[in-house]
Amino acid sequence: MAARQGQGGGAAARAGGLDFPRPLTTVDIVIFTIRLEALHVLLVRRGHGEGEPFPDAFALPGGFVDVDEDRDLEACARRKLAEKTGVISTYLEQLGSWGSAHRDPRGWSATHAYFALIPASAAEAALAADAQWFPLVGMSVKPNLAFDHAEILQAAVRRLRNKVEYTSLPAYLMPEEFTLPELQRTYEIVLDRPLEKSAFRTRMLSADLIEPIAKMRKGPNRPAQLYRLKAAAVPVYFARTFNAPE
Repeated sequence: MAARQGQGGGAAARAGGLDFPRPLTTVDIVIFTIRLEALHVLLVRRGHGEGEPFPDAFALPGGFVDVDEDRDLEACARRKLAEKTGVISTYLEQLGSWGSAHRDPRGWSATHAYFALIPASAAEAALAADAQWFPLVGMSVKPNLAFDHAEILQAAVRRLRNKVEYTSLPAYLMPEEFTLPELQRTYEIVLDRPLEKSAFRTRMLSADLIEPIAKMRKGPNRPAQLYRLKAAAVPVYFARTFNAPE
């Protein structure tokens, strides 16, 4: 959550012509990627200026809605995503809203949370100076998070893992070119369990999601076919969940 107050807070802030105060309104983003064979989330270290709550603590990236620049909540989320990672186009989904009189010591606050998936190639790009990747340990990270961001992070991890059981979301964590074993390994990292190879391959190839390219990945074994995500591909929903090998 950013330090700048783009919205008024408490009794001192009132909308023009309205006779009630406006709450602080923010957007926070849970940004996932795969790094070093583990699911990671991007966190930012908060400032320590005068009046800053949770100085120097880690938090989810986000900030106040800019009523002049952001046409809606998703636009605000994409702006904050670009500011922290340099990524413009990625998978972005609204997660939920959190609000209370106590979550922010500066006043009544409501945040609208999103989660995003970005490939490791984008994750390794230049980040904002205050941003850092942290591996997930179960449903959480080691640093204590500011505000109620630990609760939001847990909700995002549950949403992601539940949807990965029956959707193609891990494809959005892949680089531009990848092999089927690499895609399967990404699924396994997110789900934290192995998957049956032949069933996974059949499901991926039958879905209108990926397409082969005229290149092979060379390695110690025989060359492997490379694939890419189809242009304008949308998440695929499967009829059954993924099964672990017997």
